[in-house]
Amino acid sequence: MSLRPLALTLGEPAGIGPDIALIAWQRRAASALTPFYVLGDPAFLAARARTLGVDVPIAVGEPRDAPAAFATALPVVDIGVSVTAAPGRPDESSAPAAITAIRKAVEHVLAGTAHAAVTNPVAKSVLYKAGFEHPGHTEFLADLAQAATGIPAQPVMMLWSPELAVVPITIHIPLHDVPKRLTLDLVVTTGRIVAREMVEKFGIANPRLALAGLNPHAGEEGTLGDEDRNIVGPAVTQLRAEGIDARGPLPADTMFHAGARATYDAALCRYHDQALIPIKMLAFDHAVNLTLGLPFVRTSPDHGTAFDIAGTGRADPSSLIAALKLAAKLAARAPAAAA
Repeated sequence: MSLRPLALTLGEPAGIGPDIALIAWQRRAASALTPFYVLGDPAFLAARARTLGVDVPIAVGEPRDAPAAFATALPVVDIGVSVTAAPGRPDESSAPAAITAIRKAVEHVLAGTAHAAVTNPVAKSVLYKAGFEHPGHTEFLADLAQAATGIPAQPVMMLWSPELAVVPITIHIPLHDVPKRLTLDLVVTTGRIVAREMVEKFGIANPRLALAGLNPHAGEEGTLGDEDRNIVGPAVTQLRAEGIDARGPLPADTMFHAGARATYDAALCRYHDQALIPIKMLAFDHAVNLTLGLPFVRTSPDHGTAFDIAGTGRADPSSLIAALKLAAKLAARAPAAAA
């Protein structure tokens, strides 16, 4: 089987996605990166390289050309959207370029021409102004996968680093909506998906899941809220009955020190910040956003568009490099649909 490259999306063109893609390619040998290609506007990427003052030749072609070109030039697959956004200043070309790149990446990986999808950061506010109807990347990818395969996909967002892996069970919703959305079925289904994919993708034979409580002290047996007693506890019981090593609800304030982290493989948290604050404290520059529950591997840097430093040369590509390396590792365990 010939080597299949990774598909890397441009992300928000006015952000640091183009910068870190260019710099990651420059560090390809030192980082031992699997060949990848960028889905975007070749002329725009060449212009951003000039702005940054970096020597990155651009090789325009198809995904199949990427492995051969990668040693001497950054492979770029033209998505047919001309980008006019300047660093830090999104414009009317931003949303079409970002969305088209994501669509193409999913098409390529499901067709087997790419090994996995790696997505650069997007600006949700820019997408929303253009009529984007999904809460974020994760939900959009799930809908694209379902439309292509006809199989419903329930995406689960994992933030992974060597120090810690966390899963927010509810994601991009206001905090006051979390108790209403936190159902027994959602917690159990999320636990099943995490357990299954840690076996299939990470090769962990018996993954250990730690489920955080919603309330202080995990609810203190109902005296500080009944969600943990009525939802999280029964979910743990059901998961354990299915043979999954799950425990909780655990007080979130004592789950993330080094000794506690050594007792589990993934922490399932109730809401976005409960999960993301500890991993960003521990691994801000190298954590990876990984979507579980899809019929392909998708990773992303664990940071945003950073408009304030786009085009300055100050963007750190470490998280993107980690995302590219993790995508290649996981895809080797779970090959794309069409080899």
